[in-house]
Amino acid sequence: MSGMIQIFLTGLCFLLLRPTCCSGSRILVVPVDGSHWINMELILQELHSRGHDITVLRSAKSWYIPSTSSIYTSINVTMLEDESNRNFYDKMIQDVVECRRSLPFISMFCQPQVLTSMLDKGHEILARAAATMLDDPVFMKKLQDAKFDLMLTDPALTLGVILGSYLKLTMVFNVRWINNGEAHFTIAPSPVSYVPVSGSELHDQMDFLDRTKNMLHYIYSFVEQHFIINPSYSDLLRRHFPPGTDLLSLERAADIWLVRTDFVFEFPRPTMPNVVYIGGFQCKQSRPLPADLEAFMQSSGEHGVVVMSLGTLVSALHREATEAIAAAFAQLPQKVVWRFAGEKPSSLGNNTLLVNWMPQKDLLGHPKTRAFVAHGGTNGMYEAIYHGVPVLGLPLIFDQFDNLLRLKVRGAARVVEVKSITKEDFLEALKDILETPSYRENIQRLSQLHRDRPMSPMDTAVFWIEYVIRNKGAAHLQSAGFNLPWYSYFCLDVAILIMALIGVFVWASVSVCKMFCCRRSRRKMKAE
Repeated sequence: MSGMIQIFLTGLCFLLLRPTCCSGSRILVVPVDGSHWINMELILQELHSRGHDITVLRSAKSWYIPSTSSIYTSINVTMLEDESNRNFYDKMIQDVVECRRSLPFISMFCQPQVLTSMLDKGHEILARAAATMLDDPVFMKKLQDAKFDLMLTDPALTLGVILGSYLKLTMVFNVRWINNGEAHFTIAPSPVSYVPVSGSELHDQMDFLDRTKNMLHYIYSFVEQHFIINPSYSDLLRRHFPPGTDLLSLERAADIWLVRTDFVFEFPRPTMPNVVYIGGFQCKQSRPLPADLEAFMQSSGEHGVVVMSLGTLVSALHREATEAIAAAFAQLPQKVVWRFAGEKPSSLGNNTLLVNWMPQKDLLGHPKTRAFVAHGGTNGMYEAIYHGVPVLGLPLIFDQFDNLLRLKVRGAARVVEVKSITKEDFLEALKDILETPSYRENIQRLSQLHRDRPMSPMDTAVFWIEYVIRNKGAAHLQSAGFNLPWYSYFCLDVAILIMALIGVFVWASVSVCKMFCCRRSRRKMKAE
């Protein structure tokens, strides 16, 4: 009898705990290395826990993506990492710093030009890598025979977009940046009167000069997309896709865009039905620190700790900057935990702990943490918001200037430029962050808003991924506007017709008036 009960209970548990109807689906993943992989891996862990079979395409020279994992099977392919290295980013940062030392008008064009040269080279590499895959019949047959149910990719690099489109897979984007700017500019209407263009360092309250600057950035971005990026793929798309296919049409065909933003952080703007917001999905409650690090935190007493990190790709600031920062830290009553790579600064104080790696989320969530010195990467900004820690920003490259501006506008951050950093300026800004209560109050208000939601960002992301798998796509959420020619999208043909009708009406009215006037004149002349 007891055996029967045990069998019954086992069966009941199986029924109650069995995976959902789309569990066991086969998912092909094309990620982006660096900090983007940190985001993607968290989603993959959740999908694996729900029974999905995951295959990841990675470079054999990948910086962060392991070749072996308990949650996925990997396939090595040629990617961007095969022809670039992390020193490339350090060189780019130096070039950006030099640009920002120029006059503002010159800097406005110099800095985008540095990024454009990087994009031009990068997209050429990506186009070659995509061609290598599509031109390999053995490799493509292997992927086709696998019968994947979904392509999950970060379209900051285009390989997943091209491969998923070629294999005719339903597609979900884990996205913040795409091609040459923020994802909304590719998928949603973006009026430049109040939506700042990526890299413009503007907010949504623009005066006339700001709107002029924003329009110039938009024109530059448009030219960059259509005359620098798109041509890199023209031969590949001509050989493997139907006539008229371009990169933007492939991207806009994605079923769901999981956009890594939250309007607590992002400025309000138009959106689309197939855009789902998962900003801060990587954030979690802090866990206990290692014993030695916890002891260091507790030793700070009532003054607390400052945490500093410049992300995953930056090896070190230039020597003058690190010396200035170290000297400023040395004059604080707070302790400092600094993720640092490079030669130890000579001005380092006894209150500063240098580490090669740190549990950043756990440190930010520690009750002793008073401020976060950061480069302004998206992950770090959301972690600061989640844990309610004010930020002192040292932006270096890419979106970091815009990210920090968003927190600065909301009164939760200050920004110090690396181009002209001194011990005095850095120390004054850091003391302001530590001693002015409004910074902490403002970011804790953002934290409260960010957490006040009916469903966690991670659960939202997984729901929509499985939604697409269950329903074989989400075509009903895609806008028909992307299938229209540009003149129809902006109703220029309708405007021309209306103008022509008005012109005909005016011409006819004038002609009729002239005719009546002429008749009346002739009658008058005959009467005389």
